[in-house]
Amino acid sequence: MSRVFHLDPPGRARRAEPAERVAEAPTAEKAGIVAGYLAPHPPHLIYADNPPQNEPRSTGGWDLLRWAYQEVRRRVRALAPDVLLVHAPHWITMVGHHVNCVPNPKGVSVEPIFPHLFRYHYDFRTDVALAEELVARCEANGLVSRGMREPGVRVDYATIGALHMVNPAWDIPVVSISANNNPYFYADAELDEMEVLGRATREAIERTGRRAVLLASNTLSHLHFDREAELPEDMSAERPFNNDQYRADMKLLDIVRNQPTSALRTAIPEHIAATEAETKSGSLNWLLASMDWPATSGEVLGYGTIIGTGNAVIEWRPGRG
Repeated sequence: MSRVFHLDPPGRARRAEPAERVAEAPTAEKAGIVAGYLAPHPPHLIYADNPPQNEPRSTGGWDLLRWAYQEVRRRVRALAPDVLLVHAPHWITMVGHHVNCVPNPKGVSVEPIFPHLFRYHYDFRTDVALAEELVARCEANGLVSRGMREPGVRVDYATIGALHMVNPAWDIPVVSISANNNPYFYADAELDEMEVLGRATREAIERTGRRAVLLASNTLSHLHFDREAELPEDMSAERPFNNDQYRADMKLLDIVRNQPTSALRTAIPEHIAATEAETKSGSLNWLLASMDWPATSGEVLGYGTIIGTGNAVIEWRPGRG
């Protein structure tokens, strides 16, 4: 944990100024956010997929959500982004918004509650120029921010989970952002700051000329069972935690599908209060704020429960109604 909160000691050489870090000038046809996805990260999804990077083996399960992710993969390939940016609730930084600036993070990520499901060997590339620019834009917008540059920093499972499910080939560079709060503190007090982080993200993408896809690594309703079936992927044991949680998820998804994103400004906090939703970490608000709350609805590609929690895979496209 000490690595996650590592700060450079006084006197260490600082990074170059933003103008020196920008790899290419923005172009009108390329720069910008081309899509955003709510991309929930429960480790069960990777476990069920049986990728070679994950040590545990399964017999499948949670198929509707995994099929939704297969469609996301197809769409992301068609969009041909330069980078995937992910905001995840389990990289917790209590002071400031941190950005992973390590060029090639590699190691083993273990889910602490479900180590029998998720022991994942990761090895991916960071878009360092964009990551450093994002740190600079956060600071320019008045946010406490820090670039994480220690090679040995370990990557959390929520970041890995969303990125793997969207791009299991890991052939698109990544920028990962921390959650500047504790996702187990049930409040929406940090959501206003996501507006600023979103603006900084949009500016960094435009200034570096990137074609970007955003991933909000959030579950919806987040009350869950504390016992699992003897076979974790036994789908006869899978159901919503209770009817109230399920109905609250459906109410939110109805707004997502049928109203412009501006309606979610009030709907998300109401949903958090009703369900203890994981969106309290701010990932979904960051995604929509980065896209400047476009006057479009979202497309729900799939919904399902995992140990009782509600999970939706949703796409937003700028300019699409």
